[in-house]
Amino acid sequence: MKIHLTGPREQQFNANIKITGSKSESNRSLLLAAHYKGVTIENLSNSDDAQVMEQGLQKNSGTVDIHHAGTAMRFLTGYFSGQEGKNVLLTGSKRMTERPIKILVDALRDLGADISYVKEEGYPPIKINGKALTKDKVSLPANVSSQYISSLLLLAPSLKNGLELELVGKITSVPYIKMTLGLLDELGIPNSFEGNLIKVSPKTSVAPARLIVESDWSSASYYYSMVALAAVGSEISLSAYKKNSLQGDSVLAELYRGFGVETLFSEHSITLKKLNTPKEKTVAFDLANAPDIAQTIAVTTFGLGMGCHLVGLHTLKIKETDRLEALHTELTKLGADISVTDKTLTIKPSNILNKEVAIDTYNDHRMAMAFAPLALKIPLFINDAEVVSKSYPDFWEDLRGLQFTTIEL
Repeated sequence: MKIHLTGPREQQFNANIKITGSKSESNRSLLLAAHYKGVTIENLSNSDDAQVMEQGLQKNSGTVDIHHAGTAMRFLTGYFSGQEGKNVLLTGSKRMTERPIKILVDALRDLGADISYVKEEGYPPIKINGKALTKDKVSLPANVSSQYISSLLLLAPSLKNGLELELVGKITSVPYIKMTLGLLDELGIPNSFEGNLIKVSPKTSVAPARLIVESDWSSASYYYSMVALAAVGSEISLSAYKKNSLQGDSVLAELYRGFGVETLFSEHSITLKKLNTPKEKTVAFDLANAPDIAQTIAVTTFGLGMGCHLVGLHTLKIKETDRLEALHTELTKLGADISVTDKTLTIKPSNILNKEVAIDTYNDHRMAMAFAPLALKIPLFINDAEVVSKSYPDFWEDLRGLQFTTIEL
């Protein structure tokens, strides 16, 4: 589906939006609920990723196809490895077969897992013969995707002897590791994270518990961008959020002050207010702990005529697409003076903004949503707009509620 997107005539917002539960929290909660009876979940994400995760957890044998869901691929690899008697073939989309999984598979094999590659060494699809894992010590490079680490931590309490996980080197994506450990805390599963060593104790059962999933901060980022690009005085309230979030992307509240946006917290919501026009010509952020908001920030700075220098982006090359190259291509179409390396992105300040450009989305939900706020400045075409269903199926409907116009072509 290709859409033509234009922003509202009035450039000043005053709206309330409820956003679906965090995909990251939902997938972790689903896996823990599969391990422990009596665990229920509220405000579960309605994303494609959460749905394939839920469906995958119900399988005992045969093929488990997770499509584009990288989190589900990594979490289910750990889950099925420790499920004695469950034998599955774990596969996904063409892009998923190009995304490496060797580091996680090697770690699970070190714990005794029976995993084999069906096609190319180091990449899905993989065949998993579930078994009881008794080894309890393993190490991983500390700068890998936090999803590898969380996959092991979510498996850990179901292991006979628990797990000691050593992270070798400088740790990145710490908030996502702490999110996983925070959910273990909620279920009373003993764990510790000291220096580069994480320990999780075994736990065969937990008391009945209700896990309430906070709304997705990554999804909130697109509204931060809209408010930043809108007129001074604009405000959008989003629910359901909390000040002491487990999500690393909650750093948005701090970062977007540099774009003139203030965040006001209430009990279950946040209100984004455009207070002023930014005075700085360039911003610099290290997004190693929140790489999923890099696309949004890059588009925001470009839309404001500002420059940016973003570092800590080494994981973006193995996402749904190579996000750094995708940003380079699409922002260049719009007139940006942009350069990227394998872990950085730089945009020079400019007032150039080419009109009526068609944005390619590369099977990546975040490409579609990150560029959408630019419709406040110029009309846009968004190719394969339905890709937003991966994390935020209601996105275009919510934009129409803000008086954006979407015309399917």
